Amino acid sequence: MDERVTPARPHHKLTPDGRRMREVLSYSRRGNRFTPRQAEAWAAHHDAWVIPDEAVDRPDFSFADRFGREAPLIVEIGSGVGEATAVLAAARPAYDVIAFEVWRPGVADTLWRLAEAGADNVRLVTVDAVWCLENRIGEGTLAELWTFFPDPWPKTRHHKRRLVGPDFARLAASRLAPGATWRLATDWADYAARMRAVLDAEPTLEGGPVQRWDERPVTRFERKGLEAGREITDLAYRRVGQNT
Repeated sequence: MDERVTPARPHHKLTPDGRRMREVLSYSRRGNRFTPRQAEAWAAHHDAWVIPDEAVDRPDFSFADRFGREAPLIVEIGSGVGEATAVLAAARPAYDVIAFEVWRPGVADTLWRLAEAGADNVRLVTVDAVWCLENRIGEGTLAELWTFFPDPWPKTRHHKRRLVGPDFARLAASRLAPGATWRLATDWADYAARMRAVLDAEPTLEGGPVQRWDERPVTRFERKGLEAGREITDLAYRRVGQNT
């Protein structure tokens, strides 16, 4: 495999002749210092539940191998500290959940939450989720996709960094199985409007605003939005049509 062309790790994208490319990413990496609780959880569980970045680069990589079974797949992009991940995965033991999160302390928090919930059907991935959907998730294979409170990038000049845009919507929809659902939530009204416009324009999706998904626990991001007086918007879109 030529890593210069298809590297999984963020900030490592190169041109075919080896020059580093400047990428517009939908996230930023923050500090990696652990609290004692996070360090304990990382030591206890990361070998089993966190997929090494370099493993994802390998051309023979398989999520089924990492779970040790074949099961319907759910992807969560931006799992944060795992508040929703642990609860939702524990309630779905017959599914395998791939949780993308680049913030290592958040991954460590997720590990202890998964252990407390008894949710051993989650694997955490710290590489770029868009790259992974393109290169490691097959078309029409996802049973569900979750995107809860993605970074809103509220400044106008940063809107290009928002995850949910036309290109990503097309990619995400192609990875959903026919009839599978993409669930989203945000506390930023202009981002909610943009999400709706983008997803409504994607011909393989149908849906719109829905009542709050009662299975989704209230996370700290949702609480912060509510405390700031922002309205929470939940969206659900279903993949229509057949895979090509």
